Amino acid sequence: MAHLTRRHFLGNVSTLAALTLAPRLSWGADRPPIGRKLGVALVGLGGYSRGQLGPALRETKYCQLAGVVTSDHAKGLKWAQDYGFPATNIYNYNTMAQLANNPAIDIVYVVTPNGLHAEHCIAAAKAGKHVICEKPMANTVAECDAIIAACRAAGVQLTIGYRLFFDPHHAELRRLARDEDFGPFNQMSGERGFVMSAWRWRADRVLAGGGPLMDLGVYLIQGACMAKNEAKPVAVTAQELPKTRPDISRDTEEALRWTMEFADGAQANLMTSYQQKADRFRADGARGWIHFKEHAFAYRGMAVETSRGPLKFTPPNQQALQMDAFAQSVLTGAPSPAPGEMGRRDLTIIEAIYVSMAAGGQRVLVKA
Repeated sequence: MAHLTRRHFLGNVSTLAALTLAPRLSWGADRPPIGRKLGVALVGLGGYSRGQLGPALRETKYCQLAGVVTSDHAKGLKWAQDYGFPATNIYNYNTMAQLANNPAIDIVYVVTPNGLHAEHCIAAAKAGKHVICEKPMANTVAECDAIIAACRAAGVQLTIGYRLFFDPHHAELRRLARDEDFGPFNQMSGERGFVMSAWRWRADRVLAGGGPLMDLGVYLIQGACMAKNEAKPVAVTAQELPKTRPDISRDTEEALRWTMEFADGAQANLMTSYQQKADRFRADGARGWIHFKEHAFAYRGMAVETSRGPLKFTPPNQQALQMDAFAQSVLTGAPSPAPGEMGRRDLTIIEAIYVSMAAGGQRVLVKA
C-alpha cells in the first residue's frame, strides 16, 4: 500500500440496559483493574473520528483518548488541546512504530480509508498495541489474513468497529435469531443507500476497495448474518445496476442488488446504492417478523416494529459502548463480540458478491 499517499483521502434503556442486551460480554468492576482508563489513539482524524469517536471517548468509562496519528501535525495539536493529552502523543503514519515506547497508549483505533487498514493495523500490532479496525476490515480477504496474523504474532487483541452490536434494537434481532421466538428467520430483505453528490474517496476502487457494497452494504451483510445467528451464507448472486452518475462512480459500482443463500434454505435479498436514499431491513420467520422501517443501521432514530409490537429503546452512544466493550476485553481477556474473524467472514462474502457481479449474476459459492 506504499502508493496510497495520505493526500488521497479526505483530510431510555439506560447504558446498563443496553449492555445487558449485548450478548456474551463480560463486564468487570466499575473501575479498570489497572487503576486507570486505557489509552486509545485514533489513526486518522476524518469525519468519523471528529463526529463520532472523539465525542464518544468523552463518555467512555474504561478508555479515553490518549493520542492521535495524523499527517497534519497542526490538527493533532488541536486535538491534544481539546482532549487533554500531551503533544508528544501525536504521531504521523511513518512514526507509528514509536507507539511501542508509549505506555499511555494501549489501544489503536484505525479509522483511515479501507485500502490503508492493513498497513496501519499491522503497524499498530507490531508496536504491541491492541487494535480496533473500522469496517470493512480491509479491501481483500488476504489483507484480513495479514492483519489477523500480525495481531496473533504480537499477542494483541483485535476487533472490528461493528458498533451495531451495541445497539439494543440489533441486540434484540440477535436474541430473536438465537432463541428462535419467531422460528428461524427464512427470508430477509434490506436496502441501504444515500445520494453522493460529489466524488469522495469511498467511490475510489484503490482506497475503498469498491463502491457502496464496501461502505453501506457491509451493514446489510451484518444484518442478514445476525438474523441467521451469525451463520455464513453458502452462495451469492449479484447484479450491478445501471449508473446514473459515472462521473462519481468512475471505477466502482454505483448500485448493486444481491442475494445471499444460507445452508438451511433461507435467503436475504439486499440492495445498496450511492444514488438512492434508503435504510431498512426486515427478517421474517414462520411465527413472526422484525422490521427496521427507518434508519435501520443509523446511530439513532431507528423505527423498529415486530409482529408482537414496536421496539422502544432509548438509543445509547453505540461507539462509546463499543470502545468500552473492547477495553473490557483487553482488561479481562473476554472475547470481543466482533473479532477479526468476523471481519474476514464479511470480506469473503463481499469478494463472492463482486465475482458474481462481474460474471453477470452467476451463482458463486462463498469461500471459507
